[in-house]
Amino acid sequence: MTPTVDTAAHAVGDALRRLSYNEDAIDELLGDGAWSNALEDVPVHERRLPQTPLANAIRLFFLELPLSRRDAEPALGKQALAALERIGLAEIGADVFPLGRIAPVGSLLLASDRLSTDPTHDPSDYVSTYTPTARLCDLLTPRPRTGSALDVGTGNGVHALLAAQHSKHALATDVNPRALAFTKLNAALSGLDNVETRRGSLYEPVAGERFDLITCNAPFVVSPERRWVYRDGAHDGDELSKRVVRETAGHLADGGFATVCVSWLGRDVSAPDERVVEWVEDSGCDVWILPIDEASPLEHAERWNAHLAGDAAAYGEALDRWTSYLDALGAGVVTEGAVILHRRDGRTSIRIDEVDEDELEPADAQIRRAFAARARLDGTNPLDALLAPVDALRIETRLRRGHVVGAHVVLEEGTWPEVDVSAGAAEVIAALDGRRTLRELSASPDAVKLCRELLELGALQLVAVG
Repeated sequence: MTPTVDTAAHAVGDALRRLSYNEDAIDELLGDGAWSNALEDVPVHERRLPQTPLANAIRLFFLELPLSRRDAEPALGKQALAALERIGLAEIGADVFPLGRIAPVGSLLLASDRLSTDPTHDPSDYVSTYTPTARLCDLLTPRPRTGSALDVGTGNGVHALLAAQHSKHALATDVNPRALAFTKLNAALSGLDNVETRRGSLYEPVAGERFDLITCNAPFVVSPERRWVYRDGAHDGDELSKRVVRETAGHLADGGFATVCVSWLGRDVSAPDERVVEWVEDSGCDVWILPIDEASPLEHAERWNAHLAGDAAAYGEALDRWTSYLDALGAGVVTEGAVILHRRDGRTSIRIDEVDEDELEPADAQIRRAFAARARLDGTNPLDALLAPVDALRIETRLRRGHVVGAHVVLEEGTWPEVDVSAGAAEVIAALDGRRTLRELSASPDAVKLCRELLELGALQLVAVG
């Protein structure tokens, strides 16, 4: 099924918005775990739903259950129901059979192929829904108001559509024509008219162009497979990720941001990030490397072949083939994560911080503060800076016999960075008010170093530089 786009998509989108078909409604009716176990627990979820128009929309589009026409018409209306068939998302007779999924993400409506738990049955041009990796890219994308945005390897178009909400124009590229068809459909479902699509591999459709914001959730899985466009890059090892990172930097406009989800191989488990650092050393950008998950070759093979676990022979063959492939590449560890770039003039820097995906929240404000601090402190002594804590910064002191002997500093938003500090440094941080410099506070060298660290983590904000 390849969807088509016309005014029918607007009718479906309007009908779902009238029903308040959104993330909150799904969480309220199905529970917080519904997004991670929608297929496995369909019989349980279905029994939780009342007989209401909204619940029937959730049955049809989220749980992917057939619905009688008698129940579907009151939920969507005759016009939207007919439109649903016209754009290719349902077959309609006495019952309505869903041919795809529509997931609400924020204010967006994202149509895709039906959910899958076994990729061996998926076509090579399968278009997935809003995945955990898509969520990771979403949460780690800075979102300033911009003129131009680009999403590379767009899939269902989610990152292009998210960018279109704060950009004048968003461009989505993909080698898969079905992905571009879904992107056009989803722009219409979501009521967006500033999204353009171009077909081609990675940056080929935008040769010579630069953008204020770039996102890319590429098919970065290090794999011996070449079966699925959305997962397996047609490059050996982590070469696709290397190409994405380097070409992204070259397509950023001055002052532009980029967030790319990639993977990289490490020979030495004690220095797993050397390779990705090499990719960005001459990028002309400040870079923030955020490892999310590190796995041994066997753990990596196990994760990406879990759908075969019920077939011992096939599972064993896949594990052997994948681990042999990684061994031949000299990989001791496989890391999946994000690379965030900010292009600017001056002396740029690279930092690496691990992120716990379970704690991750929208990090837009944190990321922009962090990069702004790096740019403004370029060549400047932080002793003469006016600093202030952000509202979400917390200092938890450690006491011994009634005296402060140290503290734990945490930013309770974004990536939730945590730093252990000395008692003296904690006193300096607590005294920051945006009116006195670190010099005026008689900050020690260790306290100054800590403040710079917290600035680069987006946990402090720079009021002025002396």
